[in-house]
Amino acid sequence: MYAFPKAHGTTRGSWLPVALVTALLGLALFAGPAPAATSSAKPTVVLVHGAFADASGWNGVIDRLAQEGYPVVAPPNPLRGVAADAAYMKSFLATIQGPIVLVGHSYGGMVITNAATGNPNVKALVYVAAYAPDEGDSVGSLSALAPGGMIGPATLTIRPFPAADGTPTPEGYIKLDVFRKIFAADLPARQARDMARTQRPAALSALGEPSGAPAWKTIPSWYMVAGKDLAIGTAAERIMAKRMKAHTVEVKGASHVVFISHPAETAKLITTAANATK
Repeated sequence: MYAFPKAHGTTRGSWLPVALVTALLGLALFAGPAPAATSSAKPTVVLVHGAFADASGWNGVIDRLAQEGYPVVAPPNPLRGVAADAAYMKSFLATIQGPIVLVGHSYGGMVITNAATGNPNVKALVYVAAYAPDEGDSVGSLSALAPGGMIGPATLTIRPFPAADGTPTPEGYIKLDVFRKIFAADLPARQARDMARTQRPAALSALGEPSGAPAWKTIPSWYMVAGKDLAIGTAAERIMAKRMKAHTVEVKGASHVVFISHPAETAKLITTAANATK
């Protein structure tokens, strides 16, 4: 940080920093509001990760969207509960000016469904191998829509963490020995191993918490089905996409982390949604 020199008469070193600061303050006061975004401006793409992952998984998608000139950001998802996570994301979205394309993977679909409600800037929702709940649905009830998903008590390691009041509260990780099979079967073994060892757990309460009124009933939606998803289950994804009347594509052979193994296809779906908002 710059330390202003003490005043000694009117030497150059004493008055120049003060004059510079005064000029900058004047510009801020009199320049007026920033110009409004034009209709040709690209929407901001907000990417929301799910459980057992973090925002770095979006890197391949971010690279492609950035090359096409899209403002893009991937904030952290707290993974503490549907209402709490949606409130966090809603507050984040409120800081973005102009149109937004909101994208969610896996449990991130629960979050975007609730976070977008009431925000007129969200022009499109994109679900990538994601839960797409109706009001009252939970991760558990959606997983039961069809067989095929393998995340459950038998495949999770449960550990306690202290809640705000100090009460031990359970959170879950996918067991290391089944992580690749369930979550990332189409990624190289070393990459899947590293993801397994750096996974972010979800509070188990998040998996049973019911969803609120769904934003997809009023906001146009797109859905990417992962053709070999063993986490949610491909059949359950198809049911959710059909129920919400989403514009749907399916990537054959893709695992649950289709956005990592197929970043080009994922970015294409997002840009398709973005173009439809014009």
